[in-house]
Amino acid sequence: MPRPERLAVVCGTATDVGKTWVTCGLLHGLRQRGVPVAARKPAQSFAQHGRPTDAELLAAASGQEPWDVCPAHRWYPAAMAPPMAAAALGREAFTSASLAAELDWPARAAVGIIETAGGVRSPLASDGDTVTLCHLVAPDIVILVADAGLGAINAVRLSAGALRDGGAPVVVYLNRYDATDDLHRRNLDWLADRDRFDVVMSVGELVHRLLWRPGGGTRPM
Repeated sequence: MPRPERLAVVCGTATDVGKTWVTCGLLHGLRQRGVPVAARKPAQSFAQHGRPTDAELLAAASGQEPWDVCPAHRWYPAAMAPPMAAAALGREAFTSASLAAELDWPARAAVGIIETAGGVRSPLASDGDTVTLCHLVAPDIVILVADAGLGAINAVRLSAGALRDGGAPVVVYLNRYDATDDLHRRNLDWLADRDRFDVVMSVGELVHRLLWRPGGGTRPM
């Protein structure tokens, strides 16, 4: 299948920082601009609590079927990292290369978004993590979702440092940012002004980063 014109990986500094919420917002924002999108979740593990899985939420946001977002054999109903969940369920181990090979994209997709699992260094396959997958798929941009509160600076520095040698620019999304919160403002200032990270706090800014092209302006889709 053809690769989308623009490919993004959405990852996080940890579990439950809001990767799926951010990805769904990004998908909605792109579709509102008339950009054909497709979402992929290479593997998902989850607790069986009756709530929609990440693949189901991404499918609804992108106008796809959940099984297109994440292949049926990569759904692991156990709340632990995907390769650990596979082992706990007695299912076959899988590699990072196999996850990358299963990323089939529809021809109509101008933007493809891959959402990974857990933190940047959380196991994603038996032999690798999000950093490994980024090396294999070579995204145009990596979006790193971080909580805006206590611990943000350390988490962003460690995660972005691990991603940096992949070649793609890293955009930090400070989730749940509250401009009235003194700590949030100080974290933003430190990351953006002192550490020189590209930091955004709104989905609209993420859409702009994803569609931006060298030389100015946004990519026509």
